Amino acid sequence: TIFVLLLLPFSGWLIGIIGRNLRRKSAVAQAQQGEMLSQMDETLGGLRVVKAFNAETKLEKRFAALNERIRKSFNYLYARHNLATPLGEFVGTVVIAILLWFGGMLIVGEKSVIGPAEFIYYLVIFYSIIGPAKELSRASYGVKKGMAALDRIDIILNTENNIPEPKKPVQITGFHDKIEFIDLSFRYNTEWVLKDINLTVHKGQTVALVGQSGSGKTTLIDLLPRFYDVKKGKILMDGVNIKKIHTHDIRKLMGNVNQDAFLFNDSFFNNIAFGVDEATMEQVVEAAKIANAHDFIMATEHGYESNIGDRGNKLSGGQRQRISIARAILKNPPILILDEATSALDTESEKMVQKALESLMKNRTTLVVAHRLSTIKKADEICVLHEGRIVERGKHEDLIQLNGHYKKLVDMQSF
Repeated sequence: TIFVLLLLPFSGWLIGIIGRNLRRKSAVAQAQQGEMLSQMDETLGGLRVVKAFNAETKLEKRFAALNERIRKSFNYLYARHNLATPLGEFVGTVVIAILLWFGGMLIVGEKSVIGPAEFIYYLVIFYSIIGPAKELSRASYGVKKGMAALDRIDIILNTENNIPEPKKPVQITGFHDKIEFIDLSFRYNTEWVLKDINLTVHKGQTVALVGQSGSGKTTLIDLLPRFYDVKKGKILMDGVNIKKIHTHDIRKLMGNVNQDAFLFNDSFFNNIAFGVDEATMEQVVEAAKIANAHDFIMATEHGYESNIGDRGNKLSGGQRQRISIARAILKNPPILILDEATSALDTESEKMVQKALESLMKNRTTLVVAHRLSTIKKADEICVLHEGRIVERGKHEDLIQLNGHYKKLVDMQSF
C-alpha cells in the first residue's frame, strides 16, 4: 500500500506536466489555424490586388511559413497525445513489478505479515483499479486539449458589450420632434475625434455633414444609432437621452445606406427585404424601381430570385449601392442616415437615384454625409466639420458667400 501511494502520485504528477504542456501547445496550434484561415480569406478576397501587384510568390512564401509552423505544432501535439497510452502502460507495469517483488519478499520472509492468499487478493483488487486509472490518464490528455479550445471560446463569450442597455428603458413609439447633439465630444482612444458638437435636427429636415476625410463626419452619425457611446455630452431624441432608450428601439427608426454597401450571399429579393418582415414582391419591386435597380435585376436569369454572390461580388459597385438604397427605401424609416449613398454610382445613375432620394427625404429626417457636394445643395442645413469641430453651418448659398472652408471644398470639385 505504501509503494502504491508513493508511485501513483508520481505517475499523476508526470502525466500532469505533459497535460499542461499539451494544453499550452494546443492553444498555440489553434491560434495558428485561425491565422491560416484569415490568410486564406484575405488572399481569396483580394485576389485581384494580389494579381495586379504580382504578389503570388510573396503570399505563397508567407503561407508556406505559417503552414510549416502549424505542422510542427501538430506534430508535437500528436506525439504527446500518442505518448499517453504507452506511458500509462509503462507506469502500470512498473507499479505491478515493484508490487510483485516487494510482496514476494514479504511472503518468503521469516516474519511475514501477509500470506499468499491475501497477496493474490490484493493483486486482484489492484488490477481492477489499474485499468480505469490508465483510461483516466488517457482521457486527461483529451481534456487538456479541449480546455485550450474552450479558453479561446470563453474569450468571445465573456466579452462585455461596451454599449450597455438601460435597466429600465424609456419606451418610444416613433420620432416626433427633433434630434439634439448637445456639447458632444467623442474619442476612440486618446485623441478626441469630435469636439463640442452642438447640432439640432428637426423632424423633416435634411442636414448634410461635409468636410475633409478624417474630420469626424461618419463618427458623428454612428453615434446616433449607438454603434458607439458618447464620451462627453449627450444626444437627445424627442427630449430623451438615447442612452435611456433600448438600442433595438432606436435602430428600428433608422434606415442606413453606408459608403461600403454590404450585401449577403442571397437573392436580390432577400437582400432588399432584409430589414422588413414579410415583405411582398410588389413592395420589393417598388423599392427597387425607386432606387433605379429594377432594370438590371430583371436582366438577370432568375430576376429577383437570382443569387448575387458573396458580398454581392456578381454585381458592380454601383449596382451594389443601389440594392443597399432599395433596402433602406423598403424599410421606410422616419430617420435616414446616408453615408456617401451615391458615391459608387456613375453620373447618370447618380442623378436618377438622387431624384428618388430627394422625393423620399421630403417626409423624413435625413442625415447625409457627402464628399460630392453637388448632391447636398438642397439640404436644409449644411454643417462643415474640420478637425472634429463644426466650423461653418448654413445653406449652400450662404456658405458660398462666407468664402471659408465650404467654399474651398466647392472650388476643389469645380472644373
